[in-house]
Amino acid sequence: MKGEQLSLPAVYMRGGTSRALFFRREDLPPAPTPHDNFEWNAIFCASIGAPDPNGRQLDGVGGGVSSLSKVAVIGRSTRPDADVDYTFAQVAIKELVVGYRGNCGNISSAVGPFAVDEGLAAAEGEAACVRIHNTNTGKIIEARFPLVGGKAAVDGDMALDGVAGTGAPIRLAFLDPGGAATGRLLPTGAALDRLDCGLAGILDASLVDAANPTVFVAARSLGLSGREAPQKLEADRAMLERFEAIRTAAARAMGLAATDEELVKLKNLPLVSLVYATREDERADVGTLMISSGQPHRATPLTGAMCLAIAAKIEGSIVARELKRGATSNSALRDAHPSGVVAVDGTMENGRAVEAIVFRTARRLMDGRVYFRRSAVA
Repeated sequence: MKGEQLSLPAVYMRGGTSRALFFRREDLPPAPTPHDNFEWNAIFCASIGAPDPNGRQLDGVGGGVSSLSKVAVIGRSTRPDADVDYTFAQVAIKELVVGYRGNCGNISSAVGPFAVDEGLAAAEGEAACVRIHNTNTGKIIEARFPLVGGKAAVDGDMALDGVAGTGAPIRLAFLDPGGAATGRLLPTGAALDRLDCGLAGILDASLVDAANPTVFVAARSLGLSGREAPQKLEADRAMLERFEAIRTAAARAMGLAATDEELVKLKNLPLVSLVYATREDERADVGTLMISSGQPHRATPLTGAMCLAIAAKIEGSIVARELKRGATSNSALRDAHPSGVVAVDGTMENGRAVEAIVFRTARRLMDGRVYFRRSAVA
């Protein structure tokens, strides 16, 4: 009937500095593949409130920025070395587009607690260890976090820049993160490339694929400091077009997209990272401002921070060039971003990225049913 609404069980969760709508896979329509399924895409867009030409997503649960326009689908594992399968979906704000080519590190931090609280992963005692198979990348993520009464703990003393208050720490280890989307840590085989970025010019760039593919360029090469407020850059249409030119040039060079149609579907990748050197009196080893889905981020996306930590250990890369002296001897790389500083530990052995480790907090915010228009999924 016209005007009728449909609904599905769902949970709204914060993971790190992002939020996402979580579904159990068993509650969604059957899908031969969890990626780019038409029925799933329609449900996700309608629930989040996309597309919205006004960019506010008021008719859904999204928040009008890319870090709040996300979906996670959790189900029983299809692999013997994992407890659950996790599929991440990035929902575009103004277009009817859902992207699956990549993962979100922040949302990954909420997967373990969700799995335990939903009974999808067994846990007992004072702490849990959940092995997560991310279907987007085919990689394993190991999440460790405290328990209270058999459920994921919420209260703790860990502060996270960009999130008010403190919470229980979640240790995330992204195992073998290299080649998550392209199959190679350095998709072009080089630590540094001269990249023709169209209207952004010809730039020195490092194309690195660890946790998520990222293109690193020096902020000063664009006439920026890297310390600009994201809101200021969002209002600069010409600069946003230059960022998009860098992304599309890098996507082609990394083999992520060959056609204009593929570039549209791949709207969130690669991440674009503007790198800058920090002062000696700052507590960070390097600074970044990252852009994804056409938006400058208020806080560094976690997968971008992990890729940054790996890139810092690659001799000759843009990140290694901008590092504060002695930074590589630190136990973790300290990355300055618009909301503060995040510490990420990356391990390399014989040119291979072994793991990237980071700590986050997460919390269940609401559960029940999410409603969406039948007409939107017809």
